[in-house]
Amino acid sequence: MMRCRSLLLCATTLGFATNAAMPAAAAPWTRSFVVGTYEYAFRYGGRAGFARDGEIEPGVDCPHGSSFSFGNPDWTRRVITMQKWRTPKEIAYIIDPPGADDTNSPSSVRFHTLVRAAAYRGYKRGIETYVNPFAADDPGEPEVNSRIGDGFNLDGKINAGDFVSPDGERGIDNALYRAWGCDAPWRGNGNANLDLRANDKVQAGLYTMVIRITGNKDPMNDDNAQLEIGYSPDKIVKDSNGNVAADYSYRLIKSSPYSAIKAKVKDGVVESEQVAELHAPRLTWTTNYLGDADFHQGRIRLTIGADGRATGLMGGYRDWRDLYAEDTFAQDGGQQGVREHEDHVGLYYALKRNADGMADPKTGEKLGISTAYRLKLAPAYVIDPGQPIVADNRAQDVRGVKSYQAIKAAMLKGLATRIPQPVPPGTTEASVPTFEKYVADIPHPDPFYAAMDRPHYPWGDFDKNGNPLDASGKPLVLTRKAGKQISGVPAAVAAKADE
Repeated sequence: MMRCRSLLLCATTLGFATNAAMPAAAAPWTRSFVVGTYEYAFRYGGRAGFARDGEIEPGVDCPHGSSFSFGNPDWTRRVITMQKWRTPKEIAYIIDPPGADDTNSPSSVRFHTLVRAAAYRGYKRGIETYVNPFAADDPGEPEVNSRIGDGFNLDGKINAGDFVSPDGERGIDNALYRAWGCDAPWRGNGNANLDLRANDKVQAGLYTMVIRITGNKDPMNDDNAQLEIGYSPDKIVKDSNGNVAADYSYRLIKSSPYSAIKAKVKDGVVESEQVAELHAPRLTWTTNYLGDADFHQGRIRLTIGADGRATGLMGGYRDWRDLYAEDTFAQDGGQQGVREHEDHVGLYYALKRNADGMADPKTGEKLGISTAYRLKLAPAYVIDPGQPIVADNRAQDVRGVKSYQAIKAAMLKGLATRIPQPVPPGTTEASVPTFEKYVADIPHPDPFYAAMDRPHYPWGDFDKNGNPLDASGKPLVLTRKAGKQISGVPAAVAAKADE
């Protein structure tokens, strides 16, 4: 990557028009950007100047507060009590784990006890919650009740439940905001926990998204422009203040996810056409599920400022099952929920309840939910690479990718069949085997811990390096005779066995 210090040199060397102001006469032009902020277009309806020690302003859009979580003992007791098969003693032990204070890390024992309990809330013992959210009761997710929302009128209609945009446009479709807009880690005024995490990862080099707009008239007014969006293999460059630096060059990968769509520019506002499928990078903060967000009936709107930077929205209908998987299995459902103060069972039911598009042709069930993502962009030079580059050459955690794909497939099968599915091996779901390791530190383990549900496999489990473990989380030594497969053990595990 190189910094273009001379606009004339860049235009000559890189072979494309610069981002400098262009004359009104018709001529080829290019405006290019690198995305520095990429997040759900949720609002924060708090009152200006609110300040009360120890409190967070609920906001006019969430007067009932943010999502409940396992960080609240009263809420934890209420949700755990929903499983009628739990005994009062077991519920009390989940709230206050026996022997925790006698360990080297009482907080870890409490944390992983909650994670394990949260992972088993089905209608009977042995059903893992996050792979099978339909098998658990809806704990309730506070939803947005404001009429103001960012986004697009995706269906061309003005319905009673639609939002009104801040500038007065009616018929705005952003049901994801309705469903998740009060969820604590995604809610904030520029400081939502998961927004900060996702954008920090983008700016630290997890992935790079670029946009290039070209036309042949005036860059401020052109009714026949083209907008391209996709990955770049080049990491974002920051300036000395830690902001996304302007005018660096980035290569554009023209393979999935990549879209080239028609657009119009009027007074510096870029409006793309609405397309059946808009392929753009997926919002993520891990390597497990880098890929295509796949917006149906997708659109993009950008407003270019006087300083060359831009802000905008990208929206469309997304498969709500994908959104559930991306948020829940970024790591594992229990850990994510307890740590981030959200409950994915409630989020699952909120998605399903608010779905408003992409009707299944066989069942009529709506599988899509209208969404809008907020973008903040810095001016850049987006160029075609000297040779083809594929999007999947980004460094990824192979084990993490396989784990994510396997657990998502199990979740989809469960939703389709309504038959509870087991947890695929190799995941960290239900805090396996971390829970067992912390509990082992208790001098005299209570029978309560042995009775806690967990996934079980014939060969045990795996540590973070893929080494097999027994049911108690200890290293597993496999033996076999030369040339013979160990019954019931995956080939990758068997390969670790002594010959």
